[in-house]
Amino acid sequence: MAGRERMASMDAAWLQMEEPANLMMITAVLWFDGPMDRERLREVVRERLVERYPRFRQRVVPGALGAPHWEDAADFDLDAHLSTLRVPATGGRVALEALVGDWLGVPLERSRPLWHLHLVKGSSHGDVLLARLHHCMADGIALARVLLSLTDPVDAERSAPRAEAGDAEPSSRPAAESLAAPRWMRLARGARSVLRKGVELVQEPILAGDLVREGARGAAALGKLLVQPADPRSPLRGPLEMRKLAAWSEPVPLARVKAVGQTLGGTVNDVLLTAVTGALRRYLSTLDAPLEDVHALVPVNLRPLDEAIPRELGNHFGVVFLRLPVHLEDPRRRLREVSKRMEALKRSPEAVVTHGALELLGRTPAALERIIVDVMGSKASLVATNVPGPRQPVSLAGARLAGLTFWVPQAGHVGLGISLFSYAGQVTVGVASDAVRVPDPGAIVAAFQDELDALATVAP
Repeated sequence: MAGRERMASMDAAWLQMEEPANLMMITAVLWFDGPMDRERLREVVRERLVERYPRFRQRVVPGALGAPHWEDAADFDLDAHLSTLRVPATGGRVALEALVGDWLGVPLERSRPLWHLHLVKGSSHGDVLLARLHHCMADGIALARVLLSLTDPVDAERSAPRAEAGDAEPSSRPAAESLAAPRWMRLARGARSVLRKGVELVQEPILAGDLVREGARGAAALGKLLVQPADPRSPLRGPLEMRKLAAWSEPVPLARVKAVGQTLGGTVNDVLLTAVTGALRRYLSTLDAPLEDVHALVPVNLRPLDEAIPRELGNHFGVVFLRLPVHLEDPRRRLREVSKRMEALKRSPEAVVTHGALELLGRTPAALERIIVDVMGSKASLVATNVPGPRQPVSLAGARLAGLTFWVPQAGHVGLGISLFSYAGQVTVGVASDAVRVPDPGAIVAAFQDELDALATVAP
């Protein structure tokens, strides 16, 4: 049938993973220095999204034996995907955060292509664009790059191409192991030849670098994932509800983060992750919860950033489990431990192994996939992402971009997502949470800023 194609197995995994209390949406919030013209925005979206990438005009339909397909939406209406919302001018960022939190719990309409843009007007600082896109379309880094392809350099003299930018979960019991392990093993053993074909980890803020690709190490990583114990019981983990919340920080100068790293001996990423770890420690302390290490699921890009995103988009990433040293009270020791654990992960084959696991999940029945995802989700307490944005200021539809934050979904019963998005010499931390698991995401944002302040005062 013309205009119809089978969905890739890894993309199907994210479609099957969705449940009412845990939507598989990628969400971005972009705020601007002034008003944005809706018609101009509509034209940019039509030219750079709808006409360039077929997925933005295709809907998902069930196929033979339940395998989903992409199908051209004959009744596609761009205006059905571009709506206008309003917030009170006196509401400030609190009103924006409340609005974004409300939409985090609203599923995308399955009868249409799985994306929506909301132009939010009324804020005293400028208009805001809320983007919601389903993970089955593409991974977070790919969709961030696609969204940023809507922008233009603010400086007209800049002739370089627009900077583009960013995701997420898997495995388990004997039945799943016998089904999945052979493919994972083959993927780990064949990773070296795959790299020669151009699939490699590229520099990105949270993880970059040299995976070990020997088959024995790949097998060891698989075994480690399967036997890794569940994260300790804490308020961060447990049953989820449909209500979601969001909060984000004022932009933090990257120069300040870099200065802390130079003083204490750590990279920008080490400092940011140390601040995230300290923020979790502070937050758990207020709840009298045990101060034990927790794992963050960290999406790792496996698609070269120097290559154009393919027209069919798709998911191409793995995940690693980063153990955050919450138990350490001293900031210097915490920074050293974060740095050591990051170095170990950079040389781990976990990302390649989990990529194969995610691909396989899309071929399993939805009920089995949910069991496997829940098992793997029990091994982490949050999802942490760090997405690189443009280094220079950009504009969208004539409005200058002031800042943005970005979240990928949390599969399983993970109810907390923390994102770091760098743009134009600044970084913003965003927290998205389940209302039961973390009822005050703003407290984690505030604790993150307190941790950065504390790190800046630590003697070398």
